[in-house]
Parts: sequence; C-alpha cells; structure tokens
Amino acid sequence: MYPVFNPNQIALTPFLFFTGKGGVGKTSTACATAVSLADQGKKVLLVSTDPASNLQDVLDVELTNDPVAIPSVNNLFACNIDPEASAKTYREQVVGPYRGKLPDAVLATMEEQLSGACTVEIAAFDEFSHLLSDEDVLNQYDHVLFDTAPTGHTLRLLQLPTAWTGFLEESTHGASCLGPLSGLGEKKELYAKAVGSLSNPEKTTLILVSRPDVSSLVEANRASSELKDIGIENQILIINGLLQSHRSEDKVSTAFYERQRRALKETPDALKQVVTFSLPFVSYSLTGVDNLRHLFSSYTITVFEDDSLSTDPIQLPGLNKVIADFSSKNIRVIFTMGKGGVGKTSIASAIAVGLSEKGHRVHLTTTDPAAHLAYAFEGSVLGENLTISSINPEIEVEKYKQEVLSTAGEGLDEEGLAYLKEDLESPCTEEIALFRAFAEVVEKSENEIVVIDTAPTGHTLLLLDSTEAYHKEMSRSTGDVPESVKKLLPRLRNPEETGVVIVTLAEATPVLEAARLQEDLKRAQIDPKWWVINQSLYATDTADPILKGRAVSEKQWIKKVSEEFAPRCAIIPWLHEEKIGYNKLKEFIL
Repeated sequence: MYPVFNPNQIALTPFLFFTGKGGVGKTSTACATAVSLADQGKKVLLVSTDPASNLQDVLDVELTNDPVAIPSVNNLFACNIDPEASAKTYREQVVGPYRGKLPDAVLATMEEQLSGACTVEIAAFDEFSHLLSDEDVLNQYDHVLFDTAPTGHTLRLLQLPTAWTGFLEESTHGASCLGPLSGLGEKKELYAKAVGSLSNPEKTTLILVSRPDVSSLVEANRASSELKDIGIENQILIINGLLQSHRSEDKVSTAFYERQRRALKETPDALKQVVTFSLPFVSYSLTGVDNLRHLFSSYTITVFEDDSLSTDPIQLPGLNKVIADFSSKNIRVIFTMGKGGVGKTSIASAIAVGLSEKGHRVHLTTTDPAAHLAYAFEGSVLGENLTISSINPEIEVEKYKQEVLSTAGEGLDEEGLAYLKEDLESPCTEEIALFRAFAEVVEKSENEIVVIDTAPTGHTLLLLDSTEAYHKEMSRSTGDVPESVKKLLPRLRNPEETGVVIVTLAEATPVLEAARLQEDLKRAQIDPKWWVINQSLYATDTADPILKGRAVSEKQWIKKVSEEFAPRCAIIPWLHEEKIGYNKLKEFIL
C-alpha cells in the first residue's frame, strides 16, 4: 500500500522533527531512525522535549539535559530536555519582579497563565532554538532528531513583533495560556534564526507520524496544514503500526486489519499530497536497541512463546461497574477525559445509555466536530430517558473570540490587535469557549444527569477560576466569567455531584499523558473517580501471534494504571465491531 520507511534508503536533512498526537509512536519511530542513521556511520543527536517522554525507557539509559553517548550504539548521543523545569524558570522570570507589588490574586492569575501546555512548548522551543542556531552543533553532528515539534500556533506567535513588547502584561482578556513574553526580548534574534532553520527545506524535514485511524490522521492533517502555512513545507508522513496481513479464522485480527484499511480510505485529501511511508504493526515492544534495529532491518515475526498472559492474570471490571457506581451514588455531571483517539465518545455514549437504561433521565452532549456522536447513534431510536445535543466548536470559539476582541481589543493599535488575535488561537481559548457552552447545557439540565464527551484541563479550570478572582481584585478587567461558569466550577469540585472518567489505552504515551492530566485536575481540586482502559488486546482472546505479542506488552501498563494511578479502574477489550446504535451500545455494557 505504501513503501516502508527506511532511513537507509531516503536522503534526510540535518534536522528531523517528529510530530503527531500522543500514542502514535513518535518516540519509537524517532529512536529507531536515530539508531539506523548511527549504524550507517552518521553522528546523531536525539533530543526529546516531551514532558512525558519515555525516551530513556526506549534506549535503556539514564538521560539528562546534556547529551550522553548511548553505550550500545556507536555515534549516537541523546538528551532529554525537561520543558517543565524550563517553564518553571520562565514563570519566575516574569512573575518574580511583581511579588510584593501586586495583589496575590493578580499574581495567581499571572502564574496560571504561565502554566499551560503552550508555555511548556515555548520553553521547549527555547531549549531547541539553541540547537537549531548553534553552528557547533551542525559541525559536530550529521543529524539532530527532535522527538516532538512545535505547533504552528507557537511559531506564528513568535513571528509577531508584538510578542516581544510586553503586550500581555497589560492584557486582561484572560484567554492566554502563554502569559507575558516580555522577558524574552533578548532572545528575539535567536528565535528568528531558529524559525528560519525550520523553514529551510535543505536543513529541516517535518516527519508527521500517524496511526492508521481516523483521529490521528485528522490531527496529522491539521499539523501539516498549520506548519505549511508558516513555510515548513518539507514534510513526509509515516503511517505507523499498519497490520500487514490477518488470519481469516481470527475475528480480532480480521476486524483490526479491516478497520485500519477503512480509516486509510478516509485520509484527508490535503494529507494525501504528502509523501507517505508505512511502518508495520509488530508483535514486540519497541524498547531496547535490538528491537529498534529489528524494525527497519527485518519484518520477521518474533515467535510468540510468552505465557505471561495466563500467569498472574489481571482481573478488572467492565464498564458496567462504572455505570452502576455512578447510578448508585446519583452523580449528576459526568465528564469523559483523555487524549484524542482513546475512545472518549464511545465511552461517554455507553455510560449515557447505561444510566438511561437504569431509569435515569440523561442528557449526552459532545463537541466532536466529526459528528461521531451522531454516527454512534446512527439510525437508532433513543431510549425514552436519553436526549442528545452537539456543541459546535467553531461557532462557540468564534463567538468567544468576537466577545474578547470587542472588549479587550478596544483601543489597541494594529500590532496589538494582531497579537491578540494570534493569542486567541491558543488551545486554552477553545477550552474556555467550549467550557462556557458546557456550563450553559448543565445549567439548563438541572433535572437530568449530564454526560459530557471531552472536558477542559485542570489548567483551564484554574485559569477561569483565577480570572474570576482577578476580576474581583481589578475592576479594569474587560473579560467576564458568565454566571453559569461560576456555578459550575464549584460543582465540579464536589465529588458527590460530579464524576470524571479518564480514558486511556494500555500504552506508554497515553498512560503517561493521562497521569499528567490527572495531576492537572487535582491541582484544580478535582479528583477523577474512574480510569477506563479502552481497546485492550490483553482483554481479548486473539490467537494472532502479532496481536498476542502486543497484548503481552500491554500488561505492564494495565498494572501501572490499576496499581499506581487509578482510584478505580475498568477495562474494555478491543471489540470485533464498532458499537453503533442504542441497542448495540446496550450490548457494550452488559
């Protein structure tokens, strides 16, 4: 279908940026590429800027901010930059001078503005800007590989002159998750040089990594488009984890294979124009140098001889236990949370159906722009206790942007307005806009259980909360927190009213990112009640040697979730068919 990606057979630029949503295999692909290039005799530096990086687990060596030689691979060096630590330094640079001069509530708002994902990304960009701009690095290494790439939003923001003027120090619209950047003025030249290197096709290649599933292909398309818009046009796409064949007698294997092929047929048209390669779905865990080498040099299936599936099996309940728990405790607001592609919509739909079957009046709402919810109930008659609505993210975000521009934008010059508009492109803007819409739905549904597919992060909740405190302190503020939001925030913190379900897959990146999400929520005084491990091969009876091998590798992550992270944990097997329609969703929870 697609040629297999092999670094030995492709001319690659000095800088290689790997990007894609969590769990698609960026780290393993970057590591395998780095090992392959080093084995060719190239001197290679591998850099991770992912806060949840498992780079040292993959390479089986302790890493720091400074490059260290990988003992088992000549010519390969790696470092694990900690952007969280860099972001902390950033925050103190900006907030420090105001301590003792501004009210505590104002300082709290400033600190929260500097606690979001965008700030971490800016801090990471600061770290690898030095690598992109340092001639010594170019002279020392043939290739520098970055595990994670900056978003188009971050790069566009850094190209705007106003980003360096301290504009945000005076901004009170409350949408920013970047916070004041005035302390970075002296780095303007360095960043400009780094952005220049990124857009030079002779220096940089952007490697988009995607699974053969609809959500990660959509994300790859978005990243491709965003980065092309700012001049990063030298791109390739790797479809990672493509099952090469299937056993017709194995229902799981056949369904897995066919679902991947259907997803690939739905690849966005723009993404089809990008040069595309594939990597196989393999039976073994892509950790350790030997396995990384095996990925490119041979596709022979590792013989499956591991009996650890039957040894000390992990017993976890199904989704029916989650539903029974919420029903017995009469929880009124239920959020499903987690990274894209983990199955939040299906889980939210099943929970709503299960509760309605237990006699509760339930309202299910989503912000899924792909209308997955409509698809999940396609052609079926809803139970008498269930109603559904859909919040359109584009409409809600546009409404919120216009509200901010008409208030906070008043009186700004052309540059200030351009900065404000770009600041409103941040992920926090969408989260705040959608949370406001959710709050309105919850307020109108006092006599129903409301199940919400997707939810804001703890950072966004704290941003809204600190903005409210900020408004009390500073009457000059121009952005208002609606009453519905003010009511919902304390409600979400009440464990007798609200339940949060974190959905994950039994893989390294989704689990580590879900753990970080949980810490984020706890910071906002919200304790998730359940974790649901979705689409688990461990929980199936597949006999396919490739899928069974992967089931073994899931076991350590299932154990980690159930023993270390989750207060209560349920598991759902990888299903032979999608559960579409009310009656099929009922089957899902029996």
